[in-house]
Amino acid sequence: MSTQFFSKLSQNYIELIDDDVYYDITVEVGKEPNVKILRAHVSILCCRSPYLRRTLTTNKKNKDNNSLAHIKLPNISSEVFQIIIKYMYGGILSLNGQDNSEILKLLLAADELLLQELVDYLQIYLIENKSEWMEQHFELIHRTSFQSNSLLQLQQFCTDIMANSPEKIFKSLDFTSLPEKSLVQLIKRDDLQMKEVEVWEHVLKWGLAQNPTLLPDPSTWSDDDFDSMKNTLQDCLSLIRFFSLSSKEFLQKICPYKKLLKRQLYEKLLISYLDPDIDQTSNISLPRNLKIDGIIDSKIVNNLNIISTISRCIDNINSKFSYVREFYLPYKFQLLLRGSSDGFTPKKFHKLCDDIPHTVTFIKVRGTDEIIGGYNPLIWKSSSGSWGKTKDSFIFSFKNDNVKDAIISYITNDICYAANYKSIHGPFFGDDIVIYSSNGDSRDYDNIWCQKKYYEKKIRETKDKFSMDDYEVFQIVKR
Repeated sequence: MSTQFFSKLSQNYIELIDDDVYYDITVEVGKEPNVKILRAHVSILCCRSPYLRRTLTTNKKNKDNNSLAHIKLPNISSEVFQIIIKYMYGGILSLNGQDNSEILKLLLAADELLLQELVDYLQIYLIENKSEWMEQHFELIHRTSFQSNSLLQLQQFCTDIMANSPEKIFKSLDFTSLPEKSLVQLIKRDDLQMKEVEVWEHVLKWGLAQNPTLLPDPSTWSDDDFDSMKNTLQDCLSLIRFFSLSSKEFLQKICPYKKLLKRQLYEKLLISYLDPDIDQTSNISLPRNLKIDGIIDSKIVNNLNIISTISRCIDNINSKFSYVREFYLPYKFQLLLRGSSDGFTPKKFHKLCDDIPHTVTFIKVRGTDEIIGGYNPLIWKSSSGSWGKTKDSFIFSFKNDNVKDAIISYITNDICYAANYKSIHGPFFGDDIVIYSSNGDSRDYDNIWCQKKYYEKKIRETKDKFSMDDYEVFQIVKR
């Protein structure tokens, strides 16, 4: 067993800072007229800072061994260096009384001296304690963070803010001055809160700023001009989700710049708009995860792409490329029932959902990644053994939030059997989604299964009974 006495050791080493006998190096910090020369010890500086070790090793080769070592650090003020040298000697960092801009200077000095432990600590400190100040001085923080590859946490902080509040940031920041690395990090994010056409427009604006001789109108560009712009945007073009654009946006915003795109990509885009029922194209990025408040409050569905898909089906505007288009969200989903809070009995379902048209039901299958459900444009009711007749009903299945492989199954010609009504039934779609309680309307559902009968497709591979973790019923209303 060993005992550690770090406190006394730290204090003894800190006392060496004021030593005027055994020092063997002088450090000149700051710029005129604020230059200051401090005494230090080569062995400690070399041990603690890789940058100083490399500098002193180089100096040693060029100097007499008997001469006093001397180095200059013009980018670091004497106040900042005194904080750093106390850290290097004693492992102590005091930020008391330091304003935020000084802490930022301290971070840059630590980065210059390759003090990675201190760099990591100061980044976390600023993010956790000074985030409001950093947002207010975003342009300074952003510019600073991309000066070094070591400031990854600050870079991530800036990219997060830009992704979540792009309009707010772009108003306070000259967007065209963004480093390419920052732009790429931003537009690759799934959660960038911008419409895809706006992303494209900003990328073009950035590219034009890097090519000041080009006119904004692409009809004036030569082939060499297009090549120049394409070379500038080569790392950005693959991150634009072109398939998310509407046909009008494609016509107005992409076609004039088609020479920037690879021919194969442009042709696939063109086909997707001219023939929306063509076979799906693989490796197409999904729309960005825009946060749109007030659409739905669900414990089951947290992917707006699912809501967009359901809404397209309701309005019968689906195509094989729908899953990659930007969200279609004309409806608000108003919660009528949630099993985990309202109960899993038919009685509660009929009390909360009867006589309300245009409802969507979501069921989370226990023990799987499946969400199944259906849309009923008619009202629910308790009439014993009666059926609902409609050609607009459909049922669905999603796995792993994967919209691309969703199963959407519309009612067939047997439209008289779209929904089934009974007091012991829950949301019962034909005989294809069966949900009821065999023990009466006040007892929990004990019979739940799926099969193919009146709807076009089978939404589950098995007819076996299953349990549900939760289920929710919403009424859709125009936004």
